[in-house]
Amino acid sequence: MRLRALLDTDALGLRLLGGEDELDRSVRGVMTTDLRDPSRYLSGGELVLTGLAWRRDADDSEPFVRTLVQAGVAAVAAGEAELGDVPEDLVLACARHRLPLFAVHESVAFATITEHVVRQVSGERAGDLAAVVDRHRRMMTSGPAGGGPDVVLDLLGSDLDLRAWVLSPTGRLIAGSKTTGPALPAEICAKLAAEHLAAARTGRRGPHRVLLGGTTYSLFPVRSSGRSPQASRDVRETVLSDWLLAVEADAGDWPEERLDLLQGVTQLISVERDRREAARTVRRRLAQEVLELVQTGAAPAEIAARLRVAAPVLLPGLGAAPHWQVVVARVEWEGEEVQGGPVAQSLLEEVLVDPLATGPEPSDRIAVAHTGDEAIALVPLPAVAAEHDGSETGLLADSLLRSVREPLSAGLNDDGRLTLGVSAAVHSAEGLRGALEEARHARRVAAARPGRVCAAGHQELASHVLLLPFVPDDVRRAFTARLLDPLTDYDRRHRAELIPTLEAFLDCDGSWTRCATRLHLHVNTLRYRVGRIEQLTGRDLSRLEDKLDFFLALRMS
Repeated sequence: MRLRALLDTDALGLRLLGGEDELDRSVRGVMTTDLRDPSRYLSGGELVLTGLAWRRDADDSEPFVRTLVQAGVAAVAAGEAELGDVPEDLVLACARHRLPLFAVHESVAFATITEHVVRQVSGERAGDLAAVVDRHRRMMTSGPAGGGPDVVLDLLGSDLDLRAWVLSPTGRLIAGSKTTGPALPAEICAKLAAEHLAAARTGRRGPHRVLLGGTTYSLFPVRSSGRSPQASRDVRETVLSDWLLAVEADAGDWPEERLDLLQGVTQLISVERDRREAARTVRRRLAQEVLELVQTGAAPAEIAARLRVAAPVLLPGLGAAPHWQVVVARVEWEGEEVQGGPVAQSLLEEVLVDPLATGPEPSDRIAVAHTGDEAIALVPLPAVAAEHDGSETGLLADSLLRSVREPLSAGLNDDGRLTLGVSAAVHSAEGLRGALEEARHARRVAAARPGRVCAAGHQELASHVLLLPFVPDDVRRAFTARLLDPLTDYDRRHRAELIPTLEAFLDCDGSWTRCATRLHLHVNTLRYRVGRIEQLTGRDLSRLEDKLDFFLALRMS
């Protein structure tokens, strides 16, 4: 707003004392102060309200006014309640520095002026920002993106003082304002994504308000452009793929105009989301073609030819990929039939991106196809990662879901599961079929475990761990009860710690000395406990078969 508009508002009770030629200055904010030097609280463009408590004599006016001018304030308004008329020395100082000066009648509270200025400035900023958002939307829908969502988030920060971020459903930071302070911590991103997914599963309309660490955030869903909230047959088909806009503010008391503006921002961001989704089409098609060749038993030479086409797309500038990995994911819902393949495809594309990476670039190296309820990712490994050629090369199942488990569990709620399997790295087309079966088998191991979000890797397929999940529950219970219940009952009655002793004895490979040292026992005490275990169970811990039975029983208990 302009300074001239303040004089035209009778309710403000302002009287101009100097600076008539400067009334076209813009007012960007308002500040009340009685500090002699308030410069550290000023950013420029403010109307400064003062009760003159800083003034002790006439010599104080010049340095006060000079400080305000150096800070770039728009004008100063002095209250008449304390001293009556505004001192002449202040009038002269303002005139020397061409700083407009108003007198505030004693009947007008500074709060009244503050409220009026803030309301006018916010309304004008929102209108200006809405025009910019609309122009940016037209640019993005008609041609190349004009800077992506970062540009609009920067405008929210500079024009409305709103810190905002765009997050993926797993809490990965996609975009954020660069003008309003440091980036949002990864743990906060994950919690916000979890809160958003949980709210979306309940069917509540956004924005959703969340309080984290004393800060209130408002979460706005970013849906595919052109899709209304009711357009999807089932929220579960999209909840794990939609982005969200997180704003550091409480939108509960916002006027409709500001809410409409933020909805416009989400629509603009959805255009960018759809653009990136469309860019994945080529990679998805490559993955689908390779998958079909592998599953139909095509000649390795034909598969290798398709891989040579895929490698430059997925690893631009790096040539052929020396190694590949296969990752298989499955999303299953209870109750009504919900198609899981597309959901698993979008989710796997997101999970395979480093959660600490920002922007779309990391996902450009991921090709995911889907068939039925299963999604299959073809992941190329750059030469640097492949040089070691070991079983630990590339992706590891236990680390893939570590940072995304919380938000995904919230999105899956009580009726969905995500299971994921990871193959070892292979270096040729001949190895892809085996890698696919290995990843599928690892996924079945993960599916046999409890929990909403589970993963298993190729390392586990060469271990007894592979066998345990497939033992029927009643067989497992009977086996462990027969071996361990006598020891558990004895420990409960006598506090003899036979179960911990058994675990330590097996972990020390039956070494009396090492086990006694670990348990801080005399060897004779250890021999007594082991003898009691053998007496209660009828087993002999010197026999390999009995040791193995105890080992498996402890693992299954």
